[in-house]
Order: sequence, then structure tokens, then C-alpha cells
Amino acid sequence: MTLKELNNLPEYEALKQFSICCGTFKWVEQMGNSRPFQNKNELLKMAEKIWFSLSGQDWLEAFSHHPKIGDFESLRSKFQKTAKLSEFEQKGISHVSENILREIEKGNQLYENNFGYIFIVCATGKTAEEMLVLINERLKNDPEAELLIAANEQNKITRLRLEKLFDL
Repeated sequence: MTLKELNNLPEYEALKQFSICCGTFKWVEQMGNSRPFQNKNELLKMAEKIWFSLSGQDWLEAFSHHPKIGDFESLRSKFQKTAKLSEFEQKGISHVSENILREIEKGNQLYENNFGYIFIVCATGKTAEEMLVLINERLKNDPEAELLIAANEQNKITRLRLEKLFDL
């Protein structure tokens, strides 16, 4: 889809497209209300501006729209709307040993127990081993710092999805 096509979509369809990029309703709604976009930079800057204007609760809502790293079954069933994007983003983890997958699963559970939400990382270009290191490093963070790190990772994911979805 081109930027021109995005600008000309009916509102409900534009919101649907934005929801593929980020799962928090306020972000989706504000992006829809920000149309038309003059160019790629305006769209990406607005997406980031809106994201960082949202509350921690809104960020948590967005996080809940992601499968856990390495949870391909959940990816296929619960997250069908974003499954293709998530599979592409997590391709670095698709051919990995059972031991590494078990360690990631263990790290995911510790992370969720610690912070109350799933481990969010911009997985594009990262190997399973790199993500395992990141989980273990980030488990050491205090909750406030970790929420901001996760929000920054979500912002990266959203940007990549916008670029991919809208041929930017």
C-alpha cells in the first residue's frame, strides 16, 4: 500500500491497517485522525510522537498484542492478524536447538513474573542466542526502567511494520 492509498482509505480500513502495526487503540485512533500524511517522514514522526505521548497502560495494551518470543503456536492461533509480520520478525529464532528454546521459554516466564507483561524486543535481525542474552540482561532492570526499554522496543517494531505495510 502506498502513502497516497493510506491517506484515501475509509476510516475503518485505515484503523484496521494501523492496528496491524501497533495494538493499542489510542495510538491507532490518533494515527487515523492524523491523516493525511504529506510524506514518509511525517508519518513516522507522528507515529513516534503519538506512541511516546501515551500512558504506561496504553503501552501494556500494545505489548499484549504480541506473541512471546519463540511461541510459534500462539503466533499462529491467537495472533493471526500479525502472524506474517511476527514470523518475519522472529525468523532468527525459527531454526534453533530445543535447549535454546527452553531457555528462552524459561526467560520469558521469569520476565513475565517479574514485570507483569511479556518480553518485548525488536527481534528483526537478532538470533535466538542474542534474544536469550537480552532477556537475561533485562531481567536485572528495575520495573520503571524496563517499561521504558520495552516501549522503545515497541516503537522500533511499529516503525518497521509501518515501513513494511505501507511500502515506505
